[in-house]
Amino acid sequence: MSGRIARRFAEIKAAGRAALIPYLTCGDPDAKTFARLLADLPASGADLIEIGMPFSDPMADGPSIQAAGLRALKAGMTLKETLAIVRAFRAQDAATPVVLMGYYNPIFIYGVARFLADAKSSGVDGLIVVDLPPEHDEELCLPALAAGLDFIRLATPTTDDRRLPTVLKHSAGFVYYVSVAGVTGTKSADAQSVAEAVARIRRQSSLPVAVGFGIRTAAQAAAVALSADAAAVGSALVEEVAAHLDAAGKAQPELVAAVLGRVRALADGVRGARRVPA
Repeated sequence: MSGRIARRFAEIKAAGRAALIPYLTCGDPDAKTFARLLADLPASGADLIEIGMPFSDPMADGPSIQAAGLRALKAGMTLKETLAIVRAFRAQDAATPVVLMGYYNPIFIYGVARFLADAKSSGVDGLIVVDLPPEHDEELCLPALAAGLDFIRLATPTTDDRRLPTVLKHSAGFVYYVSVAGVTGTKSADAQSVAEAVARIRRQSSLPVAVGFGIRTAAQAAAVALSADAAAVGSALVEEVAAHLDAAGKAQPELVAAVLGRVRALADGVRGARRVPA
């Protein structure tokens, strides 16, 4: 219970509710606008924050997050700058857990040891690296755990009971259940299937279970929050960013308020899911 992620989930469990984990791509649509969004996410209802590390070939992501990554890269975002933005956020917020999500290639190019040291010193709490299976834990997972960073594994609808122990073996922080087969932002989560999957994971792990992919609305987030420990929402927020860009791809004045408003609505859905009507 020593890390920020464990502490935050303990607090949320004590409050009798689930958590909201919003995802945004770092530097989308530009570093300044993203930093403003990041700074205000906790006050808008984010319990943990997932930050996408922009990459040119994000194979697990659908069109919306792919486009966000390309916008961020075009605006000059790098992995070094991503860590600098997290460091600036952490100087103002010592409590909200930050998880970096992305792909191994940028980390490999940066240098694993250097990346882990810089991530830890910047205030990163956990990593989700979608293209490194458990068979390659020595590449990044085990060094990350040794550096004090939670390595968060993905389980999917195709992760059967024979495979699940392998996935869970070195998982830390929480388990991220991908509620739909395929890439982000293309299908909707089914609440009954999610509840069954969460129960199956809990039979093999004491870690909190967050559910992502396929959650777009407050009602969907609330349905997931009835069974899961957290609802993670990405594509819907990234699309909100895209909807408030001008013809040149620049942020319009209302972008920040619109995205944070969407986060607040999702947070209300998650936090109200388990309330018993008076």
